[in-house]
Amino acid sequence: MSESGAGGSAPVRIVMVAGEASGDLHGAGLVEALRRHAPALEFSGMGGARLRAAGVRLLADAGETAVVGVSELWEKRRALRAALRALRGHLAEAGPALLVCIDFPDFNLLLARTARRLGIPVCYFISPQVWAWRRGRLRTIRRLVRKMLVLFPFEETLYRAAGVDVAFVGHPLLDILASVPPREVCRRRLGVAAGATVVGLLPGSRAAEIRRHLSLLLEAAARVRAAEPGVAVLLGLGDTADRAAVEAAAARLGVPAQVVQGRTYEVLRAADFLLAVSGTVTLEAAILGTPMLITYRLGPLSAWLARRLIRVSFVGLPNLVADRSIVPELLQNDAAPGPLAATALEILRSPARQEAMRVALADVRRRLGEPGALDRAAREIVRLLPAAQHRGA
Repeated sequence: MSESGAGGSAPVRIVMVAGEASGDLHGAGLVEALRRHAPALEFSGMGGARLRAAGVRLLADAGETAVVGVSELWEKRRALRAALRALRGHLAEAGPALLVCIDFPDFNLLLARTARRLGIPVCYFISPQVWAWRRGRLRTIRRLVRKMLVLFPFEETLYRAAGVDVAFVGHPLLDILASVPPREVCRRRLGVAAGATVVGLLPGSRAAEIRRHLSLLLEAAARVRAAEPGVAVLLGLGDTADRAAVEAAAARLGVPAQVVQGRTYEVLRAADFLLAVSGTVTLEAAILGTPMLITYRLGPLSAWLARRLIRVSFVGLPNLVADRSIVPELLQNDAAPGPLAATALEILRSPARQEAMRVALADVRRRLGEPGALDRAAREIVRLLPAAQHRGA
């Protein structure tokens, strides 16, 4: 281990592990916040382009490990095993002051076991969805994790009742979305005609999600336009999606959708109504106050498992945070073009329904706490480090 710093003392190292795009995004912001509180920290671990850009030395690439459902888990098993082996070896060799696990629970809880055996404390940022399924993980987390940092207030209640040391820090999206321009600015930038009714399509962030949902959303949009020909369609894609394939699918189905890549927040703000695949994008839409419906299809095996394991009344994050149904959810057999289009048209034709949903979404935003989540998380993490690192915390 190399020596650096005053008096030749060893640097204080943190290993950060994110396995998916959202974890990479929030992990990078957390690294930047930690450097504001403790500038001399060194970071290594697993993540994607954002963590790399934040100065984290990556031993494994999250782009090779992100999975949705059982089939992708099987397809990426070799990459996952290789990443776990590399990180276990790194923990043993580097002896970091802390392991910070970011979501990605099946992988991270295995790594946390290694850290505990090596005497390395574990902080978990962005909770596994223990409130939805596999509540037995609460016992594992109580045993392995020194501190849980959670984004939702109901998670704090759950963990505290289970005897886990937990802090509700709020959601980083409140800070990220604060810079999204007003609705009219976004519509102008996207070339939306003045006074047009806009339906936004959000087919998911991962390739498997897009494959499973793209035709569903496009066919639903085609039915909406058949009933309301003046509706404009914006289709929001992430940076890594295959835009040409998506545009070809829209053309094949005869939907004049404007495909917008890498500007999802502008699509969310510009739209009057959204057809959104369940995931973080639905919480982003809630924070921005855009009415929506939530849909999702799983593969047959994943759906069979979900029916037997999931123990919550809702899938969509806005409904979970609100603890009631404020956004329609059309899942599995209900995730068909006809029901999606009928629901969208019903709400688009009812200003009262839209306003009621906006009021409920504003309450969801309030429940997420105040801006500054990453700084609050950084302060909690610095308190877990050797005392010399507490300066400025």
